Amino acid sequence: MNVYSNLDKLRQTYISEIVKNKSIFDKNHRMKEVLKNYSGILFLILGITVGSIIGIVAPQSVEYIKPVGDIFLNLLFVSVVPLVFFAVSNSISSLEQESKFGKIILVMSFTFLLFILIAASFTIGAVYLFPVSSISGSSEIISEATKEENWGDRIVSFFTVGEFTELFSRKNMLALLIFAFLTGFAARKSGENGKPFRVFIASGYDVMKELLLMIMKIAPIGLGAYFAYQVATLGPQLFGFYAKPLGLYYIAGIIYFFLFFSFYAFIANGQNGFKGFWKNAILPTLTALSTCSSFATMPTNLLAASKIGIPSSIANLVIPIGTTLHKNGSSMSSIIKIYVAFQIIGRDFFEPTNLLLALGITVFVSIVAGGIPNGGYIGEMLMISVYSLPQEAIPAVIIIGTLVDPLATVLNAVGDLVAAMFVNRFVKV
Repeated sequence: MNVYSNLDKLRQTYISEIVKNKSIFDKNHRMKEVLKNYSGILFLILGITVGSIIGIVAPQSVEYIKPVGDIFLNLLFVSVVPLVFFAVSNSISSLEQESKFGKIILVMSFTFLLFILIAASFTIGAVYLFPVSSISGSSEIISEATKEENWGDRIVSFFTVGEFTELFSRKNMLALLIFAFLTGFAARKSGENGKPFRVFIASGYDVMKELLLMIMKIAPIGLGAYFAYQVATLGPQLFGFYAKPLGLYYIAGIIYFFLFFSFYAFIANGQNGFKGFWKNAILPTLTALSTCSSFATMPTNLLAASKIGIPSSIANLVIPIGTTLHKNGSSMSSIIKIYVAFQIIGRDFFEPTNLLLALGITVFVSIVAGGIPNGGYIGEMLMISVYSLPQEAIPAVIIIGTLVDPLATVLNAVGDLVAAMFVNRFVKV
């Protein structure tokens, strides 16, 4: 009996050891998977952290390391431009049903407008509940010189370019998108004769995706260098004259980022959408924060969309177009800038007419602001013109626009990712 009892104990001990070892193996395997999946993000965080420390401790050295960041961004920009063309034209040319394409465009337009207006309304509520005390002294700040341009010429240059080569510039994003749309339509209409060209577009898209993956390998170094420059140049100004409106923007923006984006992701696909979004939104967020460019964030957004499971026919339309036409952060900063300008001149921002006009300007500004760093100056000048604000409001508007740019870019760029999820919820392809 004792023999059987001892054997049973040995068997239980053996099984226990197997289970224990398997548990250790599973933990090690999971750890390796986590490191494999998040190694790029961890290296990126490390690069940004080191860059931030350099920007704080040795700001005089940033001029020597900034070229490294510029080289990385230039590589990114010249790669993203053809990617936009191939992605948009390929998405349109490969759609099988005409009605499906029309539904994507309709839902996408509604989503963009809805998100922009929600962001603006949320910011209006924030400045109403937490008003900034009367601001004075802005006239002491030297304003930037602004070049007057005929409105007709501005509209023409915004939608079209004079030469084919000018299309492939990040300064002419909307013109490139329109041309890509027309090319995709033409490829679809050409039927069998256009098949080789459609294959070329699809192949070009795959090639440009691989090129961007190669360039992103040096992202920790490039973004770290650029972030050091951002911290060294913008950091000291954050604690000066504009501390209160900036504090209000950053607090409201962070709340909007976590609360509303979580809500949009949950509507898009329930708990899976919520988990999938936050698991894959880290890299686009860090890229946007480092570069202050929604245009530079587009590659990481497309990669994140693919990992979330958004069909390429939707992601390749919503994200590139959203880079130019959908900007939650610009919407919020537009409201803050109008509010601060009204505080400077002592006018009532909350008058119903002013609020409605502010919402209209915000929608337009969110469209005008291109996917490049500090690209909202045209919209800011429009705001000054529409409200007939005095000259001393100009520097306040420009400086606030510059200082909120990091968070505004995060909201702009990552907002495109969650918008693609939202569109996918209502358009199944």
